[in-house]
Amino acid sequence: MSVKTATMACLCAMLVAACGGSGTTTTSVVPISTSGTVPTTSAGSTTATTSANGGGGPPACRTADFAFGFLGQEGATGHGEVGFALRNTSGHECHTYGYPGILLLDRSGAALPTRATHTTIDFFGNTTEAELVVAPGASVSFRLGVSHGAASASGCTTAYGLQVIAPDDTVTARTTIPQGIYECGGRATLSPLQAADTAFTH
Repeated sequence: MSVKTATMACLCAMLVAACGGSGTTTTSVVPISTSGTVPTTSAGSTTATTSANGGGGPPACRTADFAFGFLGQEGATGHGEVGFALRNTSGHECHTYGYPGILLLDRSGAALPTRATHTTIDFFGNTTEAELVVAPGASVSFRLGVSHGAASASGCTTAYGLQVIAPDDTVTARTTIPQGIYECGGRATLSPLQAADTAFTH
């Protein structure tokens, strides 16, 4: 083998070794900045912040960072809206983005069929998908929308609770829906997380 041929073979081997991990997909969190403050929570002293750019940032929010609660419900022209909040009860900022995982529950806490459609446009208005930095004591919220009487009564029931999973977690939390919400076949629209309590349009 000539020196030139040997050199080329060596270079090729080095390139293959350097690219050996090219088949692996790496996921990363979009960086967070603290620009663009959104409205304060009802406590009045803490905020959730939207972001676009920046380096580093706080860790992803976990279900354990939040106290999960019911905000309220409204109904109009055959449509029902239910709002829920996740309040940061940890001692640190965290960031979150997108849609929580949800599961409707019956009166005893057993799972009901749940077919949630992720959307930023529903009967109650428009929302946006945005990176949110959640300060200690601040909240983020989301809403469910259901239609009443849009399906056969045989497929309809009342959900009295909701199980939720934060977007970056697999751990669940639950809360009750005090008066229950009548739903058909588990079909519901689900908004992305919004700052403070703004997802609930009461």
